[in-house]
Amino acid sequence: MTLMPADASRPADFARVRELAAADMQRVDALIRRRLSSDVVLINQIADHIIAGGGKRLRPMLHVLAAGAAGYTGEQQIKLAAVIEFIHTSTLLHDDVVDESDLRRGRKTANALWGNAASVLVGDFLYSRSFQLMVELDDMRIMRILADTTNTIAEGEVLQLLNIGNADVSEAAYLAVIERKTAVLFAAATELGGILGGLPENQIAALREYGMQLGYAFQIADDLLDYVSDADTLGKNIGDDLAEGKPTLPLIYALQDASTEQRQSLRHAIEHGGLDSLDRIIAAIRDSGALERTRTRALEHAHAARAALDPLPASIHRDALLALADYSVDRRH
Repeated sequence: MTLMPADASRPADFARVRELAAADMQRVDALIRRRLSSDVVLINQIADHIIAGGGKRLRPMLHVLAAGAAGYTGEQQIKLAAVIEFIHTSTLLHDDVVDESDLRRGRKTANALWGNAASVLVGDFLYSRSFQLMVELDDMRIMRILADTTNTIAEGEVLQLLNIGNADVSEAAYLAVIERKTAVLFAAATELGGILGGLPENQIAALREYGMQLGYAFQIADDLLDYVSDADTLGKNIGDDLAEGKPTLPLIYALQDASTEQRQSLRHAIEHGGLDSLDRIIAAIRDSGALERTRTRALEHAHAARAALDPLPASIHRDALLALADYSVDRRH
């Protein structure tokens, strides 16, 4: 199979990336299914619901691609990819409870079907499963990175909670949240691929920087989608971030550039989490140029991710990582 060099992220480019990772990802999915199994029926029910929900499994895929770019030919990337997915999925379960979400990827969330308590507890189960797998790897450096990453994600969740309803959140404060909530897990996924491959420290650092910048690009683009996609395409309710009072980058930029009247409407929406005038608010965001500024910022991080890979030797896996940098900002969901 030949992977075309990344230039613009067409759907075919992402399909080729998935094809490159497919064999490893099939094994990752099989391991996830085995390790999600429990004697507790409710855990199995929620676990089956999560698996059926699909998703791109981008974070574990990033790990196996990074391991490939590092020249790794062993087996440990399968367990590590499963660990990364367990950590990510547990955060989703907890996020949906905190955000009171009832829809994810176009399907009912676990908390909508089984209640908040069950979702939180199964999220805890996934965290503990991930640490069981970590211990099996018996590598202190890997365990330290994953433990620190998990702790940082929890800090990000609390930071975001503190920002809800605050119309004065700065761009720097927003970036601090998405670094902890999203970018650090991307960075850990790619860094661990370099460690498995035994790369020199400068190349391991390059892979970590790639993952960090990709995480920024991905989350900023995700926040942009809340205002440019329809609910069916995005798989969640349009205006969710606004309804929850989350001051994401499009809102932060709009508050800087909107008219005085529009700014007052935006502040009220953030502070009160209301969607009474959603169409008017989205129009204000679009009129302010905030969406273009947000996309430009996402592209800057995507370009930084591509540049970070310069120290790595050329390979089809490196090309795949380059393509993912483009895909992160050009996707529709």
